[in-house]
Amino acid sequence: MSIHLVGGGLLAAADVAASFTAEATARAAAVGRTVPRIAVLSVARTDGSSLSSTADIAETLAGARQAETIVTEVAAGAAFDTTVLSDVDALVVAGGVTPDYLTAVAPIVDQLRLLVSDGLPYLGYSAGAMIAADRALVGGWRIGGVEICPEEASEGLDEVELREGLGLVDLTVDVHAVQAGTLARLVAAAEAEFVTAGLAIDEDTTLVVGEGALEVRGTGSVWRVIAGDESVSVATMGA
Repeated sequence: MSIHLVGGGLLAAADVAASFTAEATARAAAVGRTVPRIAVLSVARTDGSSLSSTADIAETLAGARQAETIVTEVAAGAAFDTTVLSDVDALVVAGGVTPDYLTAVAPIVDQLRLLVSDGLPYLGYSAGAMIAADRALVGGWRIGGVEICPEEASEGLDEVELREGLGLVDLTVDVHAVQAGTLARLVAAAEAEFVTAGLAIDEDTTLVVGEGALEVRGTGSVWRVIAGDESVSVATMGA
């Protein structure tokens, strides 16, 4: 089973949704279900409105009744109950304000980690991809008062901030890389020695982490950022 990290935009290529649903179907079959149950966790905006991307994700994964998607949304600042992970065959953590997602998943982190380590397929979309890391970059647009990316990508934070994430992948993850200018944020975080290595994922692009080699799908790139002794190296992993 795999971890799918989506950089935002569309749910990458159609085959990403298909492969994720196929993994959920395989896990469902092991317990005698023909239609997999996919939990979709979403955190509303601070004004209480829902993100349209959550509904799009649920609709895309459900397809022509290929899966049953169970969407659970909580208000900003609230947390998910552990029951959201009961009797499901795959998990999606949607997009929105990244710090709010870490707050929301706090009560279920241990259970989530155990399920994923046991083979539960995980799809993180935007914020859901960022918090999947051991050390999650949750936002910010300045380091030491110096602007390093557009303020629109700040997630409501001033200085760049890292927090303990879900621990599903060992590299720090940023999203909307080229489109929102957040590749520069990850490079600056590496230069400042906040992170030693990370991945910035473009929109309409998915990084699939499985048992084999890392796989990039979609129309963009995954940018690999590594801090060296005297410089930061950047290389692309194309689809």
